[in-house]
Amino acid sequence: MSAHPFFSYVKRFSESSLPGWQAQKKMCPFPVNGDPIQRQPNDDQGHPSSVLVPLFPEKNQKLNVILTLRTNSIRHAGQISFPGGRAEVNETPIETALRESHEEIGIEPETVNIAGSISPLYLDRSHNRISPFVGFLDKKPVLTRNPNEVEEIIIVEMDQLLSDRLLKREVWELQNRELEVPYWDIHRVPLWGATAMMMSELLELYQKFLNEE
Repeated sequence: MSAHPFFSYVKRFSESSLPGWQAQKKMCPFPVNGDPIQRQPNDDQGHPSSVLVPLFPEKNQKLNVILTLRTNSIRHAGQISFPGGRAEVNETPIETALRESHEEIGIEPETVNIAGSISPLYLDRSHNRISPFVGFLDKKPVLTRNPNEVEEIIIVEMDQLLSDRLLKREVWELQNRELEVPYWDIHRVPLWGATAMMMSELLELYQKFLNEE
């Protein structure tokens, strides 16, 4: 079991007690000339997909999160994301997250302690339903990038993401409409979209954890 106290904190939450959509939608793009999206669609029929949210502590117990920049040849090309993908036949959601993380960046499944899942996220464009699993590693793992899927491995301190300094908003034209897009300015490629929405919920839990320490 991971020794970091945030591991035990995450394990306390059931799906019904998580911040859920109220936290996710803080990082959800919305139309400039339309109503903000009010709720997450409840579609259990989406393609089952899973991601791993890999966390590891420094010597001072500050947590880092591991992200990937996808290559231009795969789904959601050129975006920052958690390692993960679609489930294979007869595969559990956790197995999917661990397999994909091993294939993409070389994290050995036996080194990951799963604290639990944060709220699933449905993506209507791809008809995917993503289950994000928070996994703790005792130390920074040896990472091996799969060049077919991952252009770059990105490591970010969780405390940096809590700061408003990196949080930005811009109006982008996407799919022939103007959207106001919140993102974290952590890289030449912004952290936005589905990954940012899942990260938003994780950060809300992390902030509550720090407040209770």
